[in-house]
Amino acid sequence: MRDDRPVGAAVPGWTPPPVPGGAVLEGSFARLEPLNAEAHAALLFRAYQADDWVWDYMPYGPFHSAAQYHRWVRETVANPDHFFYAIYSKEARAFTGVASYLRINPAAGSIEVGNINFAPMMQGTRAATEAMFLMMQWAFEAGYRRYEWKCDALNAPSRRAAQRLGLSYEGVFRQALVYKGRNRDTAWFAAIDKEWPALKQAFEVWLSPRNFDAAGRQNESLSDLTRLVRVAEDPTL
Repeated sequence: MRDDRPVGAAVPGWTPPPVPGGAVLEGSFARLEPLNAEAHAALLFRAYQADDWVWDYMPYGPFHSAAQYHRWVRETVANPDHFFYAIYSKEARAFTGVASYLRINPAAGSIEVGNINFAPMMQGTRAATEAMFLMMQWAFEAGYRRYEWKCDALNAPSRRAAQRLGLSYEGVFRQALVYKGRNRDTAWFAAIDKEWPALKQAFEVWLSPRNFDAAGRQNESLSDLTRLVRVAEDPTL
């Protein structure tokens, strides 16, 4: 190899991390259980009934019967390409959403969080934020080097959420997908392992009871806490 040709930094002692398994992820506001059709489908279907707009940017749904959603859950969890969690909100005392790991590539140390669908009652809650923290924490502490988030480039709430959680903007893949008969340009965000200690500290500060007043209003925003960690900002926000 010629000395004037740059190559990537060595990764000494690299060992691929495990694939996600059956671990329950427990927090103060949320509990994540491996998604199961018999245990969760009917409860989740009930939570999603408030409005069909929660399915606008998903490649599937809406579901207009509990049986239809039950069938989708049963078939989805059988697919080894992703690992879904059902999210229980301790504040609402109900299952109020799902999220999954996908594009799981242990050899590269890369994993994506996606299929995030929170019922209206869960959106903007501490349980929603903690659920995302718990999934990120598992991935980095299991040994993954890269944690990805992708969304329809037109989905401004998802883009804001990714940046708020401390993931850095990496660009847009044009005409990346066709779903529901529509084009999708895909916005990419990611965090890497060297950023995790600072991100973990930001989450812990934000989730602390000291960060909220008696009415539940935050003293410090998570976006402000993660701002110094993000290496690139989304120019659309």
